[in-house]
Amino acid sequence: MNVGQSLPHESAAGHATGEALFIDDIPPTPGELFVGVVGSPVANGLLLGMELSEARCADGVVGVFTRADIPGNHLFGAIVADEPFLADERVHYIGQPVAAVAARTRQEAARACALVKVQVEEQPACCSIDDAIRSESFLGGPRRITRGDFDAAWALAPGKLEGVIDIGGQEHFYFESQAAIAYPGENGSLRVHASTQNPTELQTVIAAALNLGMHAVVCECRRMGGAFGGKETQAAIPAFLAALVAHKTNRAARVVYTKREDLLRTGKRHPFRCFWKVGFDENGQILCARLEFYSDGGCSTDLSLAVLERTILHADNAYFIPDIDIRGRVCRTNLPSNTAFRGFGAPQAVAVMENILQEVAISLRKDAYEVRRRNCYGAGKRRVTPYGQIVEGNSLPRIFRQLAKAADYKARLAAIAKFNETSKSSLRGIAMTPVKFGISFTKKFLNQANAMVNVYTDGTVQVSTGATEMGQGVHTKIRQLVADEFGIGVDSVSVMLTSTEKSNNTSPTSASVGTDLNGAAAVDACRQIRERLARVAAMMLAKDGEKGGNAAMHMRFAGARVYDERRPQRTIAFRDLVHQARLERVDLGARGFYATPGLDFHAAAGQGRPFLYYTMGAGVAEVVVDRFTGELDVERVDILMDLGRMINPGIDRGQVIGAFMQGLGWLTTEELRYDGERLTSDSISNYKIPAISDLPKDFRLDFFKSNNRKNLGGSRAVGEPPFLLALATWAAVKHALSFVHAGDIQPLGIPATPERIMLCLRELEKRREPGQSRTHGSPA
Repeated sequence: MNVGQSLPHESAAGHATGEALFIDDIPPTPGELFVGVVGSPVANGLLLGMELSEARCADGVVGVFTRADIPGNHLFGAIVADEPFLADERVHYIGQPVAAVAARTRQEAARACALVKVQVEEQPACCSIDDAIRSESFLGGPRRITRGDFDAAWALAPGKLEGVIDIGGQEHFYFESQAAIAYPGENGSLRVHASTQNPTELQTVIAAALNLGMHAVVCECRRMGGAFGGKETQAAIPAFLAALVAHKTNRAARVVYTKREDLLRTGKRHPFRCFWKVGFDENGQILCARLEFYSDGGCSTDLSLAVLERTILHADNAYFIPDIDIRGRVCRTNLPSNTAFRGFGAPQAVAVMENILQEVAISLRKDAYEVRRRNCYGAGKRRVTPYGQIVEGNSLPRIFRQLAKAADYKARLAAIAKFNETSKSSLRGIAMTPVKFGISFTKKFLNQANAMVNVYTDGTVQVSTGATEMGQGVHTKIRQLVADEFGIGVDSVSVMLTSTEKSNNTSPTSASVGTDLNGAAAVDACRQIRERLARVAAMMLAKDGEKGGNAAMHMRFAGARVYDERRPQRTIAFRDLVHQARLERVDLGARGFYATPGLDFHAAAGQGRPFLYYTMGAGVAEVVVDRFTGELDVERVDILMDLGRMINPGIDRGQVIGAFMQGLGWLTTEELRYDGERLTSDSISNYKIPAISDLPKDFRLDFFKSNNRKNLGGSRAVGEPPFLLALATWAAVKHALSFVHAGDIQPLGIPATPERIMLCLRELEKRREPGQSRTHGSPA
């Protein structure tokens, strides 16, 4: 069996040696052009014109292209087509592409871009969520999910808290910047290699913009140097510009953003502001909650409405709240359009709920773990979400108990309280937070995949699917699944580059369902072929004079051989069976398809079943906060994840640790800084992603044993859910701060940088002085 084994990532050796090719590693073809992008100098204004003559006459320049050179649709968008490839009448953010320059070399393209003079009549820009709320600048309409009667429950609640929390965005900071190469073909066709999570979208928008049929455009992706959601839609502009130049010049064209260009031009994780109210009893049982989310969508819709939908679907996190009212709006601002990012709006929602639970515990002077455990989804009526889906296979209560025991939570909590009583230089804190992450695209039609499997007469296999490999190991897992279907080793299986030529009309590789969807489609194709091979094997293994009958159903494939389970001593080599099948004119190729069953969510009503299942887990974090500087150290982390029967435990382990660390960066160090509408945290020198030194000193990871009967092989998706467990570190900081002035609460936004922690400490210290009182978080 290959499934269940920690086999190496299929590109691991290539990554380590540098032999794995990424877009800009592909050698230039003769005559290939390099494309530079001219960006808007201001965030908002009327585009009056551009002076292009100097650039057109510059050394090495072959062409300068503007909106006027786009023959078809100049607007694109996954939900609403409202973003231009090249600005036309208006500009909407600093750096927005207004022209593309094609030249013989990168250097010549860059010099020519600097010669373009862009004339803009600048107008006031909307720079923040506050600005957007005041001016009623929104994208799309309001969204709402509600259950019960919040107002009635609020009026009767013994305890009440309310507040506002600001949650910052996050830069994807993938290693490979946005990149694409377009090659012209016969009859006006194009082949585009791109670093993208969504080849079908690129095919679609390029064809529409250039007035081509989709059959004339092939988009391919071998691998990406990271993506995290940032290449689901945002790969469209660079890929289109490469395609436009190739189409116009009949020469190959390459677009590769520098890291600074990528940071300035691409969208981020959505910043949020949430206004919240919660009613509870003396034991910390949540009776009612109202959450009003406002996200910063940037200048265009992109995926912001879908991100908001997942936000309101995850606002409950792991807790049953009988009367709940969840609302949301997307704000329009003059920033690059914010987009998908690992977790897709769920981390912001869960941050709000975990903040609420932590503040309820602080106000009641109770252990936050006990408050969380008391409110956790359970049985009967307490297993139904606000949108009406039953939480099936709920392992949360058992995860709570098992992790609390394994992490020695109670003893450590007591030790921390004792330490904080006497320490003058630092404070310690501890918190356990859970995750309940819905697995499926919330748009039903996206929950489908197809795959093509070809078996060759030497017994080797090629697999093509719509999944894109960004380092997460989806191709490795698909290899394992396919190898086991035929009973052969993974070395006999190759997963081919992702191409719209082989897998059409595919969904993006996102929402943590890449393996679920594409693996299931590949297995469907394998089983079609295996059924044909079984009939041939039955004929080859039949005794003299024995009729075939139903012998095919007894054929088993294992150890690169095939045998009849009733007479296992007699076998055929898999390659010999395949060779014979070819002689018998048996089809050795198949196309598989999978559509996720049972999904039925009605967005307008806010009710239904948007998810096939949930991935669950919990994390405990212990932190130390320096009382003089606000510096934060994460001392220990314990994680327990329910990933079902894992296809590749080694890869899943890496995904959990990597997701947690990326979440830790979002929560504690990664701060997007702006001067008005201008991004100033535009390099690795002033934007702090986690380093190896940020890894918790003691990191313990274990897996909760279960069998997910809803999914392929009993597994559960892993890509996004562990990201949310980093919230345990942020909640632990709030726990530490609660010792400054017992029962008092000071708002702590995200990220909890040392500066922000220091400000909270100072404010809490002030309240210890005579005559000072609480200003936030007090029972209403």
